[in-house]
Amino acid sequence: MSENATTRKRGVHPAYWLAPAISVLAVFFIAPMLLNLVMAFSDMGSNLHMGALGVDNLQRLVMTDKRLPAVLLTTLTYVASTLLLFNLGMGIVLAIATTAIPPKLGALFRGIWFLPRISPSVLYALLWIWAVDPSPHSLINQVAVGVFGWPPLNLRNDHPMALIVVANGLVGASFAMVILTAAIRAIPAHLWHAARVDGAGEWSVLRHVVLPALKGPVRFIAMYQALSLMVTYEYILLITGGGPVYDTTTYALYIYRRAFESGAYGYGAMLALALMLFGVLLTLLQWRMMNMRSQFAPPRIEVMR
Repeated sequence: MSENATTRKRGVHPAYWLAPAISVLAVFFIAPMLLNLVMAFSDMGSNLHMGALGVDNLQRLVMTDKRLPAVLLTTLTYVASTLLLFNLGMGIVLAIATTAIPPKLGALFRGIWFLPRISPSVLYALLWIWAVDPSPHSLINQVAVGVFGWPPLNLRNDHPMALIVVANGLVGASFAMVILTAAIRAIPAHLWHAARVDGAGEWSVLRHVVLPALKGPVRFIAMYQALSLMVTYEYILLITGGGPVYDTTTYALYIYRRAFESGAYGYGAMLALALMLFGVLLTLLQWRMMNMRSQFAPPRIEVMR
């Protein structure tokens, strides 16, 4: 390569290399955000007509929407329960358990557990509807009535929150299981050997070797899954429809119901704008509280091989 060609290559501005990514970002992320911002302050309804801009939707969000506090409480209960019990709790247990057994058996178990995540949402929800249907022919009622002699159970009406927490949590646990399994396998072998030489038992190894290695991944999973739970609603919509009434209507599902069921697209856009701003603030707060910057810092000691 000639000297002039090398000079020209070195003189290329980094923006040229980022141009394709910037174009995609502008068209599919920034432009929709700006459009949503305009819609949020409009009176757009089901006819898609956008009249004069104003703050009526903001006033409705802050002052006059009487159903919103209950929806926020439902969202908090759903996110906290699913995150702590399943996305983190069960995910940690599954990762530790499947790395403690023979590798092939552990891989088989993880693959089976991961199937709902890669299956269509409609299929997964259909299986849950069949399992909890109030009729005597559902999976749970066949056991409850036929084996224990109980009356038919109606979990969708009597325990809808527990139902959506379990249904979403079993899927969410697979994500943490895979991430944390990789973290456990990345623990240097000399730490295991040193612990064994010092006479550490299984619980001591778990406490002093395994769990410290999971702190960083657990922080990331907590931040990522909290945001994911706040903005996803498809399983809730398919299994309970947000009911009975609004008992399992989370904030994201409330946006859907206001915009697409009620036709209040302007108010739905305002609700979505509030969710986006809250998500940004929550991310910054979690980043600060969990010291996520340390996870991306270069190592203090670089081992030379």
